[in-house]
Order: sequence, then C-alpha cells, then structure tokens
Amino acid sequence: QVQLVESGGGLVQTGASLRLSCATSGRASRVNTKGWFRQAPGKEREFVAAVNYNGGNTLYADSVKGRFTVIRDVTNDTVYLQMDNVKPEDTAIYYCAADYSSPWRPGNLSSEYVYWGQGTQVTVSS
Repeated sequence: QVQLVESGGGLVQTGASLRLSCATSGRASRVNTKGWFRQAPGKEREFVAAVNYNGGNTLYADSVKGRFTVIRDVTNDTVYLQMDNVKPEDTAIYYCAADYSSPWRPGNLSSEYVYWGQGTQVTVSS
C-alpha cells in the first residue's frame, strides 16, 4: 500500500510562485513515475506534469510548460511541483499520483496512475 500526501497549496496572487510537495509513505518500491494532475471546479481532471523514477525524465502539459517545474528528491522519495508566474486559470485542486507500470517514462494518462493523494487547493487571485 502507498500513501501520497500533498502539501503547499494556498491563496496567491497572479504572477506569484508556489511550491507543492508530495510525500510518499508505505511499503512499496520507489521505482515509479510520479505525476501531478489538477481539477478545477466544473472541469475534468487534467494532467499537469510528471517525472520518472530517478528524476531524469519529465513531461509537462503545454499550459504549464516554461512556468512549472517538477522535481524529484530520490533521497526521501518526495516530489515537488514548483509553480512560477501562476495565473488565475491555474486555480484547482492539485493531486499527486504514482504509476508503477512505466517508471522510466512519465505518462500523462490518469488511468496509468494507481495511487492518488487527497489533493491540495491552489487558488490564484487576479
């Protein structure tokens, strides 16, 4: 069983920076891909970013490319989402997820991710 706990969300202004964290616990292999997804009110959940098991391969949604950075600390199996120059359209609940099917290649399909955290709210005011 794997537990994922997100933290770092909050209320920020347009153009600000925010760093989300995803801590992992439980008896499971660290060889996995970690992804970030988000869901805004009234919208479907969408892919944001993902990183492979050693942090060497990343994938981003076009909407956040150049503004967000996904970082993996392999020493403590924590994944971060550095959010810079945030916009009101980034407002959503952000979820961390783990995919064990392809740890070397990060994917953007939510169906590939088996374990999910409870989410952390990010609100960007204009």
